[in-house]
Amino acid sequence: MVPINKPILGEEEKELVLKVLESGILTDPSMNGGPYVREFEKELAKFTGIKEAIVVNSGTSALQIALMALGIGPGDEVIVPSFTFVATANAVVLVGAKPIFVDIDLNTYNIDPNSFKKAINEKTKAVIPVDLYGLPVEMDEIKEIANDYGIVVIEDACQAQGARYKGKMAGTLGDIGCFSFYPGKVMTTGEGGAILTNDSELAEKMRMIRTHGQIKGYDSRILGGNFRMTEINAAIGIAQLKKLPKFLEKRAENAKILLELLENSKAILPKVPKYSIHNWYLFTIRLRNLEEREDLKNKLRENGIAATVYYPTPIHKLPYYSSIGYGELKLENSEIASETVLSLPVHPLVKKEDLEKMADIILKFIN
Repeated sequence: MVPINKPILGEEEKELVLKVLESGILTDPSMNGGPYVREFEKELAKFTGIKEAIVVNSGTSALQIALMALGIGPGDEVIVPSFTFVATANAVVLVGAKPIFVDIDLNTYNIDPNSFKKAINEKTKAVIPVDLYGLPVEMDEIKEIANDYGIVVIEDACQAQGARYKGKMAGTLGDIGCFSFYPGKVMTTGEGGAILTNDSELAEKMRMIRTHGQIKGYDSRILGGNFRMTEINAAIGIAQLKKLPKFLEKRAENAKILLELLENSKAILPKVPKYSIHNWYLFTIRLRNLEEREDLKNKLRENGIAATVYYPTPIHKLPYYSSIGYGELKLENSEIASETVLSLPVHPLVKKEDLEKMADIILKFIN
């Protein structure tokens, strides 16, 4: 089976992990973290062109810490797209704020600026646009609206490491950016995440939050938790970051081949604006209806291609969110996408013959 995504680990990662084990320093509870955490942060900031990178134990933690550092909590509202992974909304609920779900643009699967603008009221403190599937959001339009209303922009770039929008790296487009390094992403630390910002004062606060609000130790000054990245995770991240450009190059090559092979398909193919660079975390097509999508997915899986649906249910329709009053919300494009999208593997381990096989199955099935 060709998996939808797979971590690519080599001798470089093994060597650094062994060095961590030999050092005996597996984690460091100080505000600035251990030597590998500090090194990873330095390299990540350099790679993205940002002033400050704060690495943590997950992308979800990154989002939660960003909200905590901004003082967002009970009584506040945060606007989020419903068509994405549930972590984006969960982070809002975890700080006691209220997520306000808005619709997407079906051309990009990213947040619809008009839907965002209509949802703003006096309680709105932030918006979390998501760079879904690795395509950066239309951030100029989002920021213009946010600035007009005094709203903070937290970019959920958890799927978009290495992607670019008008020359700027994903994760650096808003006031704060968040990454995930889950094993299925374009690079991994095993589990992990990062927060990016040009605000040094805010960065210091977020470093405190990730280790129980401490500065020197046993001196908690603000509310925090244990959101630390381990030294082993950071070591893996250092090695992976060096490989990321090659990973992205291969993904782009595979995506280009698949786009050409499916050019005459009746499926709706991914669209990338000329000013954006997709990282091709996921190559997502859209079918005519749920039945056609499910039939094609099953056909591909029967033939060894792990085609996967991201996401079969918009967040507002998930059992938990339905139970707290969101279930009757109507977001037409989010619901259309959830019934019709299908993601295909284009990661660096996918071979040209795999792509040809996918295209052949899709063309015969649809056309």
